Amino acid sequence: MLTPHTVFRGKNNDFSTPTENWGYGGYIKKQIIPSFGIQADFLAGNVEGLRATTPSTTAGTGTELADSRFKSHVEWAASVSGNFTIANLSMNQKRSVLSPYVTGGIGYMSSNAETTGIVGGGKGYTEDWFVPIGAGLKFGLTKAVNLDLGYTVNFVKDDNFDGYVSGNRNDNFSYAHAGIEIALGKKGTSQLANYSAVAALREASAAESAELRRALSTAEQNAARDREALMQELGDDDNDGVANKFDKCAGTTAGTVVDGSGCPLKGPTTVVRERVIVTEADRKVVNEAIKNLEFELGKATIASKSYSTLDRVAALLVEKNFSLKLAGHTDNTGSMALNLRLSKDRAEAVKAYLVSKGANASRIEATGYGPNQPIASNATAEGRQQNRRVEFSLF
Repeated sequence: MLTPHTVFRGKNNDFSTPTENWGYGGYIKKQIIPSFGIQADFLAGNVEGLRATTPSTTAGTGTELADSRFKSHVEWAASVSGNFTIANLSMNQKRSVLSPYVTGGIGYMSSNAETTGIVGGGKGYTEDWFVPIGAGLKFGLTKAVNLDLGYTVNFVKDDNFDGYVSGNRNDNFSYAHAGIEIALGKKGTSQLANYSAVAALREASAAESAELRRALSTAEQNAARDREALMQELGDDDNDGVANKFDKCAGTTAGTVVDGSGCPLKGPTTVVRERVIVTEADRKVVNEAIKNLEFELGKATIASKSYSTLDRVAALLVEKNFSLKLAGHTDNTGSMALNLRLSKDRAEAVKAYLVSKGANASRIEATGYGPNQPIASNATAEGRQQNRRVEFSLF
């Protein structure tokens, strides 16, 4: 709707009585960031007014020419403007419902003014620069369609747009518009101008949290199942010092001396204490076993690559009848209770393996200390790796 009346000057123009006329136009916009875009506008139509006012004199105000009128036909008007989105009111949805905005830029137009009742009025077709300043409000109808309501004032650079030079000031005219804005692009993609990053982040965060909760629940169930299976395998129901997994004679009487398979030993019960001498060669066998000992991540399952050196330790225990103390240690990652249990389980796993290879279970002591006896700083990955260990002590 085109009119010479504007919110800045009201009816204080060359013609005191404005009229309204329908016009038409359109624009294409490139959204740079959510709050700013550049748009090219096109406009055409007629601007009309009644009752021209003669220039003011020193004797008083100008005279109103009652039968005068003008009609300026805007053949075309093109402009380039910056479009600033003031805010996005999203109502907690990923796309905004309301988006107020302001625009400003520069344009060029071709127009023809015809006047009636004015001596020397009219100008024919001329071209002028103008400055468009506007504001509006967009309503998000769908993901790709908006209802655009706005108002724009065009400040013309001279006083001849209406065909009448009164000498007051440069002419201007305004228009209010209502239209449909359609976003171009991939189907299903939100508009950059009315995209609510906060709502989208909230939705993505909720989905991620739900997925993490499901993963945590699954991990806890798997850990509980593995822990139960491990305790069943490494448990010692008859308390003979041999884990259930390696006990071939389950249910032996309490106090019975058994071999590495959990079966009662045959022969005299007299225990002959011999002097134990640990040589450097013996210590080398143990040190190689310590160096080569590895477990599966977070478990007490011995890696198969460690079997060969553990076999040599078992042979040493059988051959020289040594006693062995196993001390399990961890880094400080995780809870204290979990680390104490894991260090104990790993020491017991080594004991069970040695017993399965013929070592005397009664001569092997397995203890877990968790993170309480570090040999390096837990502040680095290298230090934590050194702290995760099982120490062997022959005596």
